[in-house]
Amino acid sequence: MIHNSHPLLCLPPYDLETEILNAIIDTPCGSRNKYKFDEQAAVFRLHSLLPAGATFPYDFGYIPGTRGADGDPVDVLVLMEEPAFVGCVVPARLVGIIEAEQTESDKSSERNDRLIAISTCSHRYERVKSIKDLDPMLIDEIEYFFESYNRFGGKKFRPLGRHGPKRAWEVLRAAMETPQE
Repeated sequence: MIHNSHPLLCLPPYDLETEILNAIIDTPCGSRNKYKFDEQAAVFRLHSLLPAGATFPYDFGYIPGTRGADGDPVDVLVLMEEPAFVGCVVPARLVGIIEAEQTESDKSSERNDRLIAISTCSHRYERVKSIKDLDPMLIDEIEYFFESYNRFGGKKFRPLGRHGPKRAWEVLRAAMETPQE
């Protein structure tokens, strides 16, 4: 049964006036469990488990009303002080993007970019306006996390570039133009 009226399926990607994102968290910071929203059943399902010792470094989720090259909603990593919970909508400011290519175990490749956003409630990151304002070592660690996470799943994640909010908005808006299934 398809639940087209589920609130998360009706949520816009962002507020047009403020450009504040509606980031939906599917995997909280510190979790080994990777969850994914099942649009058909309108529930979050356990999707995979990270290896022992590996956890998500920040809240990970997606932007509703978008579709990336991989066919899923566009991914977003939300920086804030404390973890949210699965299904939480976090208002966030878009500060950048890690553009990346992901190669599946069957050797097919596709883009699988990661938006970087800051919770509007964050005190620690309130002055961050661009990915360039973050410590480059932190971005290295985030990229390494996604490389190792994908390697464990039999895939390859290859970062292609780091860009600020202007490029991130271009990618996000292009993903909104892609027809929803």
